[in-house]
Amino acid sequence: MKIIITGGGGFLGSQLCQKILERGSLCGQPVDEIVLLDAFFRTTPSDARVKQVTGDIGDRTTVLRAIDRDADVIFHLASMVSGECEERFDDAMRVNLEGGRNVFEAARAAEGRPRVVFASSVACYGGLDMSQLMSDFTKQLPQTTYGVTKAMCEMMINDHSRKGHFDGRTVRLPTVIVRPGKPNAAASSWASGMFREPLNGEPCLLPIRRDQPHPMTGYRTVIDSFIAMAEVPEEKLGKDRAFVLPAHRVTPEIAARVIEEIAAERGLKLGPIVDAFDARIQGIVDNWPQQVDGQRAIEIGLPSPPELRVIVEQYLEDFGQ
Repeated sequence: MKIIITGGGGFLGSQLCQKILERGSLCGQPVDEIVLLDAFFRTTPSDARVKQVTGDIGDRTTVLRAIDRDADVIFHLASMVSGECEERFDDAMRVNLEGGRNVFEAARAAEGRPRVVFASSVACYGGLDMSQLMSDFTKQLPQTTYGVTKAMCEMMINDHSRKGHFDGRTVRLPTVIVRPGKPNAAASSWASGMFREPLNGEPCLLPIRRDQPHPMTGYRTVIDSFIAMAEVPEEKLGKDRAFVLPAHRVTPEIAARVIEEIAAERGLKLGPIVDAFDARIQGIVDNWPQQVDGQRAIEIGLPSPPELRVIVEQYLEDFGQ
């Protein structure tokens, strides 16, 4: 089996690659090759089954070089993040929308009928009362360029699948925590930062209200969900191939209580969560859902996240203290 992961140099892409290598198989077949496509890579692969292709997802020639005709499963994770998309509209369209089209056309040209798993986002929602429970049946009216590009790619996945071009599946992600490293340009970067920085003894500058609810899930659950989605029998998917993942409704106040409990048990000195309100970030977050209903994903076999405390402890086990 040959697997392609776009965004393979990023956090989720690299974690997904490692998990597949550990499993050794996908969809009941042994993994022969994994091709990672990204703009840059921080490390070189230690497994002979892994090949890195450095290039721009917005360049069709590069994508066709990475995704050749014998691809079996394609995980399309490459994307500009939310904050970048708001500031750089043309780049967002080129990378997120045209990049998606490039991947889909490469999958369409492949021999057989490859499975394509696309990483979308709850930023697809918007323009409604965001306190209501959002589900796969909620109208999508995204209020960010990032969300617009994700929603458009979701629709393309459905149409390509309807036409038989490839077997498409969309995982609509809540905000993923806890990401290691430094804050990035995502408008949701604070969601990981309010756990990561205090646990590392550093201050977290919080740009939103402390009572702001937001749907969150753990990175281990997301990786398991990508793999489970690739392996779901097609007859279970129906005409709408997009499934929002189940998630916890988390506020900074809740996060603070969780890390205080963990720090007390582990003897850690926490850095402070410092109010640093940013009206631009709050405005973006106001147009994202506060809670989601992932029951439809659970019904086809995708996992629910463990409790919030366990997600944080998993981060500490993998990357932290």
